[in-house]
Amino acid sequence: MAFDLASRFDHAAAWPHGEEEEHPLVIGIAGGSGSGKTTIVQSVVDIVGPEFVIQLPHDAYYRDQDHLTHEERTEINYDHPDSLENELMIEHISALRSGHPVDRPVYDFGTHTRSPETLRVEPQAVVIVDGILVLADPKLRELMDLRIYIDTDSDLRLMRRLQRDIVERGRTVDSVLNQYEKTVRPMHLQFVEPSKRYADIIVPEGYNPGAIGTVTSMIRHFMTERNAPV
Repeated sequence: MAFDLASRFDHAAAWPHGEEEEHPLVIGIAGGSGSGKTTIVQSVVDIVGPEFVIQLPHDAYYRDQDHLTHEERTEINYDHPDSLENELMIEHISALRSGHPVDRPVYDFGTHTRSPETLRVEPQAVVIVDGILVLADPKLRELMDLRIYIDTDSDLRLMRRLQRDIVERGRTVDSVLNQYEKTVRPMHLQFVEPSKRYADIIVPEGYNPGAIGTVTSMIRHFMTERNAPV
């Protein structure tokens, strides 16, 4: 059962998945496309500090489709779990939990391929893993100390996706709407929405100052327990 954000709970008992081990705190943040995950993650990073928190976006781990033609790549269902290389992400989270740096892939959404460059990620006190499907994979969930689901109405999510894909990814309105109808909505109903059952905290309507305050307070409590500077 998810925590009620309106209630005040004991921080010392607020971690549901065994934070007692000496490893970085791993937080998973899921929710539908356009739910506000990026805004919430950035808010947490800004408040706690980028020197303490690192982000691993799930969409950096789309499988490399360089062996396919551009036309073939555009036909792939990128909202299905099979489009993501979860095994590599699991390997990277495990390495960060053990205190080792990783070379995170960089994905080019314009060409639907991975960039030849990678991004070096050093281990920090907190690792935030975010993406629409991060709670849908049981092996990913096992690595998380806290699981959060951003629950936002579908019409608002569609408006945000339209704006993002047109402005940031050079898409047309028709292409965004066609993809939404063909893959985004059905995959949300089949995989994303059901993963909400695994969340410890459900955040309503995207950005929520109360939820941000709760999560950052929990992180600071964790860091204080580990004698990390806050």
